[in-house]
Amino acid sequence: MNRILQLDVPAPSVVGDIDPDETAEWLDSLEGVLRSQGPERARFLLEALLEKAHSEGVQLPFTANTPYTNTIHVSEQPTFPGNRELERKIKNYVRWNAMAMVVRANKNTNVGGHIATYASAATLYEIGSNHFFRGPKDDHPGDIIYFQGHASPGMYARAFLEGRLSEQQLINFRRELQAGGGLSSYPHPWLMPQFWQFPTVSMGLGPIMAIYQARFIRYLQDRGLADFGNDPPRVWAFLGDGECDEPETLGSISLAAREKLDNLIFVINCNLQRLDGPVRGNGKIIQELEAIFRGAGWNVIKVIWGSEWDRLLAKDYNGALARRMLEVVDGEYQLYVVKGGAYIREHFFNTPELKKMVEPMSDEELANLKRGGHDPLKMYAAYKAAVEHQGQPTVILAKTVKGYGTPAEGKNVAHQAKKMEVTLPREGLPKSEHDVDPEKLRQHLALRHFRDRFSIPISDEQLDSIPFYRPPENTEEMRYLQERREALGGFQPERSTKFEPCKPPLPKSFEKVLKGSTTGKTQSTALAWLNLMMDLMQDPNVGKLIVPIVPDEGQTFGMPGMYSKFGIYSHVGQLYEPVDKGTPTSYRESQTGQVIQEGITEAGSMCSFIAAGTSYNIHGVNTIPFYIFYSMFGFQRTGDLIWAAADSRCRGFLMGGTAGRTTLNGEGLQHEDGHSHLIATTIPTCRAYDPTFGFELATIMQDGIERMFVKGEDIFYYITVYNEAYEMPALPDGVRDGILRGLYSYKAVTPAKAKLTVQLLGSGVIMNEVLRAQAILAEKYNVASTVWSATSYQELRRDAMECERWNRLHPDKKKKISYVEQTLGKTKGPIVASSDYMRAVPEQIAPYVNCRLLALG
Repeated sequence: MNRILQLDVPAPSVVGDIDPDETAEWLDSLEGVLRSQGPERARFLLEALLEKAHSEGVQLPFTANTPYTNTIHVSEQPTFPGNRELERKIKNYVRWNAMAMVVRANKNTNVGGHIATYASAATLYEIGSNHFFRGPKDDHPGDIIYFQGHASPGMYARAFLEGRLSEQQLINFRRELQAGGGLSSYPHPWLMPQFWQFPTVSMGLGPIMAIYQARFIRYLQDRGLADFGNDPPRVWAFLGDGECDEPETLGSISLAAREKLDNLIFVINCNLQRLDGPVRGNGKIIQELEAIFRGAGWNVIKVIWGSEWDRLLAKDYNGALARRMLEVVDGEYQLYVVKGGAYIREHFFNTPELKKMVEPMSDEELANLKRGGHDPLKMYAAYKAAVEHQGQPTVILAKTVKGYGTPAEGKNVAHQAKKMEVTLPREGLPKSEHDVDPEKLRQHLALRHFRDRFSIPISDEQLDSIPFYRPPENTEEMRYLQERREALGGFQPERSTKFEPCKPPLPKSFEKVLKGSTTGKTQSTALAWLNLMMDLMQDPNVGKLIVPIVPDEGQTFGMPGMYSKFGIYSHVGQLYEPVDKGTPTSYRESQTGQVIQEGITEAGSMCSFIAAGTSYNIHGVNTIPFYIFYSMFGFQRTGDLIWAAADSRCRGFLMGGTAGRTTLNGEGLQHEDGHSHLIATTIPTCRAYDPTFGFELATIMQDGIERMFVKGEDIFYYITVYNEAYEMPALPDGVRDGILRGLYSYKAVTPAKAKLTVQLLGSGVIMNEVLRAQAILAEKYNVASTVWSATSYQELRRDAMECERWNRLHPDKKKKISYVEQTLGKTKGPIVASSDYMRAVPEQIAPYVNCRLLALG
């Protein structure tokens, strides 16, 4: 418990107090209750007073804020368990190497990189790395950490000290193809598959993915797919205060509170600056975020002031300093960083009372009053409180200075700083430096200042080469570094490349759909998918691993039967009696429910898809996600998250329902999907298919499960399904390979008197119109035709491009012939391709056919 009770009402102001003596008596009474009976009794009395005031008609102003002070009082700080001096040295070495990496990379090229973010967040990460971030070990999977993308140089710099990265890799920062290997700009599991787990630099995506990852951990445990005991992995998300302007960052925080995800911790680096300037220059971002998170039901811990402020706050008998802290806006706090101690004395401590409080302090001491995010004691206390808190997710709001310790410290240009340079004085330079190149001199002086500030053992003669620093292995700090990570179970970040394949589903799980309709009944591909899912979810090999995900559109896709049979996941079960209880399609929630019904959120559903689709790697459980959504709301709303799925090496099936441009006529192009297959072609790991028949769908899904979860390929599928019902035939002989490669001959018609021939390509529901066209051409015009089912133009183009590239690089070898050329190259007549999509979709294969291709869209 904190000694000081944080009230939900503003602190009383001296201004306007008509009876200060009575006010003092009330405050003394409260203090007496706190001392004698503790915070809980004080809270009860205050709540009783508030309830009485409301009942008597007293209108009280609402606030979700607490005072602009640290949540954890100095008297409640735990004893720091580590060696502060050794940790300070390690942190400073990491600071130096992170800076040197970026500056060296930009010395001869313009590859970019960021210095300021990690400079401000070093203490946040180092306290975690030394005391809290658990690595994977035999009896625990370790914590899951979403690192802030712009801080990646700090993670590399620490891994260099740990011996996990070489100096050559640091030299090749952002130049991965250089000799000796390099480091990706930002967290990226494809470019560094043994290091990074998640891509997080697309701002806002890390926080929302973290929320659904924490909930998916509960899903795995509740369904018996994983056993974490009473100590599940903690999910940490590091983000910036400016990043909170992204809708994805805060859009799902109520879910985390509603689900009581106490395994989730947000750490927001509140350096008060975003990319171009202050986050809330005219306001206070920490107070704003506190109100948002407290209102959503989170546990909020503010770390605003460093230990140097404790003795000043202890002398703040009437709250004058606390009030001044609250009234100063963030733009002014930013100015204090660059103006120095004399300015702070004059403008912050701006009353006789406050000036007297700091009279014994020098200007230098005032300038060195640190913010809480740079204080190891304050951050350790916050992390400890966060991991011990139960029943709520926790957010830590840590106030820092952007570019801390660099020449750009606190300036608007800090985020873009790639070099270390200071402004030269007009006079007063040593004679020995007068003839030096000004640019080199600016850098030298900046490096010297940074070195001295953080006590890096590098000589003046070495500075200009910007060397990396790593102490000898037998030094005390290096032993300490390794001991701390060993005690926490292993290194972070680290990505496992182990893969344990699951057993393939039994062939009988696909039999019904592959056989087609034997009764003449019509069916849509959406219903064929649902029937296939019902069988797969009962398969003894993969049934329990299937994770259906839907964003509140299950009625559209015919899923209520699945709800009733397999249940909708809810950590608390079902606390009400559903209105349709007793019906075959009852809305049944269960703690062991298999279906994830996310509500109206494509972004949240996509994050659950990513959590399930990366579980093979993160948790060692081959969950197989099927996320079905309105196809027009999938790629266009959450394209960035689909890219994040690809970058995460995610596996699973995206099912684009009510697909095509003719599905929802009358709702405008925004609701008519003619483009998702085109967008899908931009993502390298996506395999996009547009099946017409149930047997095509079953073949693709069976092969997809085999490729992803048995063979371990890092791909995912986008498959479109439709609501239009028509006859579903059985799988013809000899077409399986063509279905998977993207094209096969479905039906040929040659009238007796035919003189002309045309090739007709169809896909999805438009295939039915292509078959009608074939009949008309034969019956009315004696034109022969072959109808081809084009299940995937993307796969056809991918294969053709790979052959084209191979041929270009191997001119002395036998030429490879692409599959589309093999199938259509020897056919007669023009090619007419029809789909429910933009013409650009079938036109992908136009360069690879030997005659004119006319695309209808």
